[in-house]
Amino acid sequence: MAILLTEESRVLVQGITGRIGQFHTEEMLAYGTQVVGGVTPGKGGETVLGVPVFDTVKDAVAQTGANASIVFVPPPFAADAIMEAADSGIRYCVCITDGIPTQDMMRVKRYLLRYPAADRMRLTGPNCAGTISPGRAMLGIMPGHIYQPGRIGIIGRSGTLGYEAAAQLKALGLGVSTSVGIGGDPVNGSSFRDILELFAQDSATDVVVMIGEIGGPQEAEGARFVAEHMGKPVVAYIAGLAAPKGRKMGHAGAIVSAAGESAQEKVEILTAAGITVAENPSVMGATVAQVLTSHGLTGAVA
Repeated sequence: MAILLTEESRVLVQGITGRIGQFHTEEMLAYGTQVVGGVTPGKGGETVLGVPVFDTVKDAVAQTGANASIVFVPPPFAADAIMEAADSGIRYCVCITDGIPTQDMMRVKRYLLRYPAADRMRLTGPNCAGTISPGRAMLGIMPGHIYQPGRIGIIGRSGTLGYEAAAQLKALGLGVSTSVGIGGDPVNGSSFRDILELFAQDSATDVVVMIGEIGGPQEAEGARFVAEHMGKPVVAYIAGLAAPKGRKMGHAGAIVSAAGESAQEKVEILTAAGITVAENPSVMGATVAQVLTSHGLTGAVA
C-alpha cells in the first residue's frame, strides 16, 4: 500500500500547456503515472504529449474518470484552479505553484470547509515538491530515480531536503513507501499532523521521517499527535538552527515570529514527544537506520 497516491490514481495536469506543466507531465508519464488529461481554459480539444486537454476540470473528470490533479497554474489564478478541482470531484490535489498570496490560500481553506469531511478534497502544497509513491506513481517535480520503494514515510516542508533524505536512504539500501511535500507557505492544504495520521494507518509504513524548519506551529502540532496517537517511530530534522529571529529563510512560512517557532525550540518539543531528531541533514538516513535497528525493523524494500 501507499498513502494518497497509487498506480491506480488517474491524474489531471492543470496548466498542462505551459512550459513547466508540459515538462513535468513528460517526467510523470515516463515514471508510469496515469496522466489521463490536462486542463487549460481555451485549449480544449488539443493534445499535449498524447494527453487530451480540456477547458474545465469538470469536463476532464467526466470524460477521463480522473481522481487526482496537480496544479502548475500561475500564482494569480492558482487558488481558483484548486477550488475548481475541489468542485469537480477530484479527491487529491497537489499544488506546485509558488508565490500564491496568503489571502488567496485562506480563501481556499474556507472554500474546502464547505464540503463534509468525507467528501472534502485533500490538498497538499502550495509551494511543494509534490508526492511520490516509489515504483507506483509520481505527482510532482522530484527526481523520481532517487526514490527506492520501501517502508519509510517522508513528510517535508522542504522539497530539496526531502530529496536528500530519500537519496541517503537509498544509499543505505532503504526505501520509501510514500514521500509527501506539504509546502513551505504559511497557509497550506495539509499539515504534518494530517499526513502523520495517514502514515499511522498505513500498514506498509514502519517509520516516518518529518522534515521541518523554523516558523509556524506545525511541527509542535505534529509532535503532539505523535506523543498521543502514533504507534510507530518517528525521526525528524529541523532546518534553521542558526536563523535569527524575524528573518525569513527561504520559504515564506520560515520566519520565527512567536515562542516555540525557532529550530532549537522545535527540537526540544519533538524530543519531548519521543521523536528522534537528526543533528544535521547529512545524518538523516543514518539516524533512520539506527531507529530501525533499535525497534527491530529492517526497513527493507517492499
